[in-house]
Amino acid sequence: MGFFKESGSTTSSKSIARLQQLIWILIYGGLLTLVLGLSAQRMDAALGWSMVVAGGILAAIGFVLIYVRSRLTSGD
Repeated sequence: MGFFKESGSTTSSKSIARLQQLIWILIYGGLLTLVLGLSAQRMDAALGWSMVVAGGILAAIGFVLIYVRSRLTSGD
Protein backbone atom coordinates (compact mmCIF):
# COMPACT_ATOMS: atom_id res chain seq x y z
CA MET A 1 0.00 0.00 0.00
CA GLY A 2 2.07 2.83 -1.32
CA PHE A 3 -0.01 5.74 -0.09
CA PHE A 4 0.03 4.70 3.59
CA LYS A 5 3.00 5.81 5.65
CA GLU A 6 4.89 3.07 7.41
CA SER A 7 5.03 3.52 11.13
CA GLY A 8 8.56 3.50 12.45
CA SER A 9 7.91 1.30 15.45
CA THR A 10 7.72 -2.45 15.31
CA THR A 11 6.22 -4.68 17.95
CA SER A 12 6.93 -8.32 18.69
CA SER A 13 4.33 -10.81 17.56
CA LYS A 14 4.02 -12.13 21.11
CA SER A 15 2.89 -8.76 22.46
CA ILE A 16 0.53 -8.32 19.50
CA ALA A 17 -1.02 -11.70 20.28
CA ARG A 18 -1.46 -10.68 23.93
CA LEU A 19 -3.05 -7.41 22.84
CA GLN A 20 -5.48 -9.27 20.58
CA GLN A 21 -6.48 -11.56 23.44
CA LEU A 22 -7.03 -8.56 25.69
CA ILE A 23 -9.13 -6.85 23.00
CA TRP A 24 -11.55 -9.75 22.67
CA ILE A 25 -11.76 -10.31 26.42
CA LEU A 26 -12.65 -6.64 26.91
CA ILE A 27 -15.21 -6.58 24.10
CA TYR A 28 -17.02 -9.81 24.98
CA GLY A 29 -16.74 -9.29 28.75
CA GLY A 30 -17.97 -5.73 28.43
CA LEU A 31 -20.92 -6.64 26.26
CA LEU A 32 -21.85 -9.53 28.55
CA THR A 33 -21.71 -7.24 31.58
CA LEU A 34 -23.79 -4.66 29.72
CA VAL A 35 -26.51 -7.20 28.89
CA LEU A 36 -26.51 -8.60 32.43
CA GLY A 37 -26.82 -5.04 33.71
CA LEU A 38 -29.85 -4.47 31.51
CA SER A 39 -31.38 -7.60 32.94
CA ALA A 40 -30.48 -6.67 36.54
CA GLN A 41 -32.18 -3.28 36.21
CA ARG A 42 -35.53 -4.93 36.83
CA MET A 43 -34.51 -5.93 40.35
CA ASP A 44 -32.11 -3.15 41.37
CA ALA A 45 -31.88 -0.03 39.22
CA ALA A 46 -28.64 1.30 40.71
CA LEU A 47 -26.80 -2.02 40.32
CA GLY A 48 -28.16 -2.45 36.81
CA TRP A 49 -27.06 0.98 35.64
CA SER A 50 -23.61 0.61 37.16
CA MET A 51 -23.18 -2.72 35.33
CA VAL A 52 -24.39 -1.17 32.08
CA VAL A 53 -21.97 1.73 32.39
CA ALA A 54 -19.03 -0.51 33.38
CA GLY A 55 -19.76 -2.94 30.54
CA GLY A 56 -20.07 -0.12 28.03
CA ILE A 57 -16.76 1.36 29.11
CA LEU A 58 -14.99 -2.00 28.88
CA ALA A 59 -16.39 -2.67 25.41
CA ALA A 60 -15.45 0.84 24.28
CA ILE A 61 -11.87 0.32 25.50
CA GLY A 62 -11.77 -2.90 23.50
CA PHE A 63 -12.94 -1.12 20.36
CA VAL A 64 -10.34 1.62 20.83
CA LEU A 65 -7.66 -1.04 21.21
CA ILE A 66 -8.68 -2.45 17.82
CA TYR A 67 -7.63 0.88 16.33
CA VAL A 68 -4.39 0.82 18.33
CA ARG A 69 -3.70 -2.71 17.07
CA SER A 70 -4.27 -1.61 13.48
CA ARG A 71 -1.54 1.01 13.85
CA LEU A 72 1.10 -1.45 15.12
CA THR A 73 3.45 -3.31 12.81
CA SER A 74 4.89 -6.71 13.51
CA GLY A 75 8.63 -6.89 13.94
CA ASP A 76 9.11 -10.45 12.65
